[in-house]
Amino acid sequence: MIVITGASGQLGRLVIEALLKKLPASEIVAAVRKPESVADLAARGVTVRLADYDRPDTLTSAFAGADKLLLISANEVGRRLPQHAAVIDAARAAGVKLLAYTSLLHADHSPLGLAAEHKATEALIRASGLPFVLLRNGWYTENYLASLPVALAHGAVLGSAGEGRIASASRRDYADAAAAVLSSDGHAGKIYELAGDESYTLSEFAATLARASGKAVAYRDLPQAEYAGALLAAGLPAPFAELIADSDAGAARGALFDASHTLSRLIGRTTTPLAVLVEQSLKQA
Repeated sequence: MIVITGASGQLGRLVIEALLKKLPASEIVAAVRKPESVADLAARGVTVRLADYDRPDTLTSAFAGADKLLLISANEVGRRLPQHAAVIDAARAAGVKLLAYTSLLHADHSPLGLAAEHKATEALIRASGLPFVLLRNGWYTENYLASLPVALAHGAVLGSAGEGRIASASRRDYADAAAAVLSSDGHAGKIYELAGDESYTLSEFAATLARASGKAVAYRDLPQAEYAGALLAAGLPAPFAELIADSDAGAARGALFDASHTLSRLIGRTTTPLAVLVEQSLKQA
């Protein structure tokens, strides 16, 4: 039995979709805060259980009988460590044989502010005594695709990444890697640094968007504080604006780059090219 936490989220759903291509639905458990949100998965035979990171009592029953557990990192930055700790404690109590965790690329030495909670979670996992595998996911290409409408409207991609190279991959690529690990053996104790096969600067990202759209788009590099201010002016909450600007500044120092091709080896194919994802995003807009 394989339990997926956060199964109603974008990554969680894709992991389950990938697992359904490999395993019977009866072996998959979708652990979610709102079971009604995954009624479609239940209709396909996936077991649905209530699991709230903030209610540890729900986790014990959610993980009962689990052989493998995927802890998808919580999305509430600043509150994730206690939430993850509750999951780890419940997994240990349930006797889970393998705990997989979606961490951050090079979490042990990443300069990103995002890395702190991931690094601390990894330490908790190691201290738990549970067999584990760390899926250190790099940047999601979707993080940049979300800005395409604004970039096209203004003819500019804003950022503070300088000439830093970004080896991002699609959410589906990372989901397929998680499913590959969960549906096979021999991964305990492994740390996988996961990133896209190709890398690009934000100048190259803007050029890709320009080619795909037929419109003039250029990259405008800003100091970190000015970029955060622009995001704030665009309506983003201050903490999120600071987080994005910090991540871009980290990219300038190589934080979002990895050339190991570990991700493509795990999924048995090349990662989805940036140009393909940009074209798909434009068609869906």
